[in-house]
Amino acid sequence: MDNFYIHATATSPEVDFRFDQNLLSIKGESYPENAAAFYAPILQQLRSFLESRNDATITTNIALAYFNSSSTKMLFSFFDALDQSAQAGNRIEVNWYHDEEDETIFEFGEELKADFEAIIFNDHAITT
Repeated sequence: MDNFYIHATATSPEVDFRFDQNLLSIKGESYPENAAAFYAPILQQLRSFLESRNDATITTNIALAYFNSSSTKMLFSFFDALDQSAQAGNRIEVNWYHDEEDETIFEFGEELKADFEAIIFNDHAITT
């Protein structure tokens, strides 16, 4: 499967899926005008990749400085796919990066950790 990359814009994050390394990264800000349209190909690539893995260790790095409510829905879909893969036998490790003073993103990470228990979740507070 070919790697998948989307450049960041002012309103959408960088997406860097290095499938050959089992490394998935999303970073930046996420408030595209149409989050469902932006994330649809990302989720499609993610699901295809996860379906092709068996007993794999997959690392996911998420470093979003800001995301809107429609992006939140898409992130839940993203994490749901990861969680299903973990339940199917893959080792899914998520590194959640956030500014140490950003309570909103920290708390969203805590919510994800509670909702998707099959994922190994690592919180990383970044000092700015």
